[in-house]
Amino acid sequence: MKFENLSAKTINFKLVEESDAEFICELRANPELNKHISQSSADIQAQRDWIRNYKMRETNNEEYYFIICRNDNNQRIGTIRLYDFKENPKSFCWGSWILNENKTRYAAIESALLVYKLAFEELGFQQSHFDVRKDNLGVHNFHMRLGAEHINGNDLDNFYIYPASQYFEILKEYQKFIG
Repeated sequence: MKFENLSAKTINFKLVEESDAEFICELRANPELNKHISQSSADIQAQRDWIRNYKMRETNNEEYYFIICRNDNNQRIGTIRLYDFKENPKSFCWGSWILNENKTRYAAIESALLVYKLAFEELGFQQSHFDVRKDNLGVHNFHMRLGAEHINGNDLDNFYIYPASQYFEILKEYQKFIG
């Protein structure tokens, strides 16, 4: 699928390529950034192989993995992914959300809003389902401020849904971040 205008005020998304493998490994291996994400190998070739397999899922419109870049200098500052697409209700999960120290001031809110814009406005999803590590209180609070619904949890994670209607309800207030 070709995506149009995956850009917010200070950041943009580009679909991941094999050439991004080293950058992704650096992000995921950084102890300041990987506290609340699933562990992965720092093996660059393994990451390239994973991306090669992922690109088949992208071609089949089953998953989308993006590099987050700054608009001012196109520097790569993070990653974000849409996956686990479900049909009833039409829902998606998002994660692999990492922003490094070079992020813009509003990169977090802009990247979340871009995910929702893409998923709800372009892909026609009705809701998002996702999980957040219980000890990741900052991200929990972030999602609650946007209107996510905490629906369950286990020893490790809290589970949420975010309906498209909530995105459209907050859009007027947050439109300044995505233009």
